[in-house]
Amino acid sequence: MGERSADAGQTGVVHPAPAAAVGARGWQIDEARRRATIDSLNLASLRRSAALRQITDFAAQLCAAPVALITLVEETDQAFLAATGTAMEGTRRTDSFCSHAMWEEDVTVFPDVAADERFIGNALLRDPGVRFYAGAPLVADDGVPLGALCVLDMAPRPEGLTTLQRDGLRVLASNVMARLRGSRDDAAWREAAGEARRAAAESETRFRTLADTMPQMVWSTLPDGYHDYYNARWYEFTGMPEGSTDGEAWNGVFHPDDQARAWAVWHHSLESGEAYQIEYRLRHADGTYRWVLGRALPIRDRHGAITRWFGTCTDIHEQKLALEEREVVSQELSHRIKNIFSVISGLIHFAARAHPELATVANDLRQRIIALGRAHDFVRPHSAESRPQLAQNSLHGLLAELFAPYQRAVGERIAVTGDDVAIDDRAATPLALLFHELATNASKYGALSVERGRVDLAVARGAGTVRLEWRERDGPHLDSPPPGGGFGSQLIELSAVRQLGGAVARSWHHDGLELVVTVPLPAFSRAAAT
Repeated sequence: MGERSADAGQTGVVHPAPAAAVGARGWQIDEARRRATIDSLNLASLRRSAALRQITDFAAQLCAAPVALITLVEETDQAFLAATGTAMEGTRRTDSFCSHAMWEEDVTVFPDVAADERFIGNALLRDPGVRFYAGAPLVADDGVPLGALCVLDMAPRPEGLTTLQRDGLRVLASNVMARLRGSRDDAAWREAAGEARRAAAESETRFRTLADTMPQMVWSTLPDGYHDYYNARWYEFTGMPEGSTDGEAWNGVFHPDDQARAWAVWHHSLESGEAYQIEYRLRHADGTYRWVLGRALPIRDRHGAITRWFGTCTDIHEQKLALEEREVVSQELSHRIKNIFSVISGLIHFAARAHPELATVANDLRQRIIALGRAHDFVRPHSAESRPQLAQNSLHGLLAELFAPYQRAVGERIAVTGDDVAIDDRAATPLALLFHELATNASKYGALSVERGRVDLAVARGAGTVRLEWRERDGPHLDSPPPGGGFGSQLIELSAVRQLGGAVARSWHHDGLELVVTVPLPAFSRAAAT
């Protein structure tokens, strides 16, 4: 039987908690018989066990789904024996998708549960917002349906599952049932021992078949990290004879520059039990080295002890080269933009020399262009050698660059305190114009125009907004506020209000200006906006 669709005529329809129901197998099974079978499995020891959690982790990864569950459908409720991606313990049976899937002979897929009339008003469509469902039935030896191994997504999937994913769910469902059989009492376990061994052997064969058909290189190790299995894709990629990379010999196919780093990361995972993930160069069969992404997860027994490690290597060479090429192009583009700032500044300088009466205006304009250039240079892509000391998404770092011309040492005349805020290239331009204008005015007329004067800039991040308080101290004595409405005031208004979407409040003290700008947090970076 192939994959089951969401068509009501193809999927077994089960009403909540029936006294007896007829499934796709054509058998009539009453709830009393299901209850007896469930009770015989002694499931208390398996609820939320590490062994079953490893299966849901692998199912979620295999199907690229945010949620994977092993469910047990009882008379009125549905319990989760294991769950990945949710803290829920279970649901009502009336809301259960698995109460449909468990009657089927094969994997059931609902590409968009919101479009299925059987699920109108289902609470799970609202919270957590389920749209896609795929489940492999969990059926006891005597044919009694128990629940399902399923994966959920919050977006519909018209394409359903791939053949590999369907096969994987079947194999994993077989492993779930093997775990359930193992939880029965000693007498029942002895009676089923022969069948369990055959099921385990079949599961191992199916796993190896599944692994050999995967596009990734698949490998496994003993708990101490000894490599004892590689799939066909590994030997095809590396060109190594079968068995030649067992044990520690696998490190020999890494690029010499990556071997020590790869060993260090792998040993850390072995000692800590944490997931393994690293990018390194692997020698291809043609003798070249290609970038791959290595990942591994531990498999644990019910006591939490690691019994095996399963890992994959994915060829990412083309993506890696593309990223490097984009970085080079981005750096070259940023370099050219910086040159444009320099050319514009030079043109203004030459124009001022030809027209001395415009020298003051030209100098102010050049300084603004230079400030914009400094802001762009701070946020642009950099090489490892040219990258600024402070993070390029740092507001404090940008302000340090802008204020450098006004003080001999950091914080000497202009002190920046308070919270740091993440910024990006979009916010750099208005921020550069705003604070360059404030610093320039302070150096001409305000606190920075006298030796003892200084400026304090306090940054305070609140709930959804950032408060920037510019306070000049010990400047020239003011008997009354200076006249406003000039170009500088208009530029501050343009930057803070129109470009950053903030609000500006000014007040004048006897020793200088106090200006408070309140800006919405999303205006500082695209990441904050999402």
